[in-house]
Amino acid sequence: MHEMSIALSIVEAVDAKARAEGAASISGIDLVIGKLAGIEPESLKFCFSAAAKGTLAEEALLNVEEPEGIGECGECGKIFPVSFYYAECPDCRSLRIKIVSGEEFLIQSITIEE
Repeated sequence: MHEMSIALSIVEAVDAKARAEGAASISGIDLVIGKLAGIEPESLKFCFSAAAKGTLAEEALLNVEEPEGIGECGECGKIFPVSFYYAECPDCRSLRIKIVSGEEFLIQSITIEE
């Protein structure tokens, strides 16, 4: 379960930032995890609760935005939803597809309490 190592990294990053800002605690963390990022948000939330024990993020609410996968055809330029890395263009049937959205993984914001 790689979500635990991801949760530990998130906690480390937000805890360090909050301490640098002089925070007493972190009340919320907003993440963006694309549906093609290979991360299970529910597993991450479960692991986060364990990883955050004893840190400024212990009581933080983890909010996850999950952008859909979007592909762009390299032949005809059509932009369309995708649910996997390998897709076929619905217009020209090309397999030359570039993923333009859905792979994101970032800490969008943290809410700190002073």
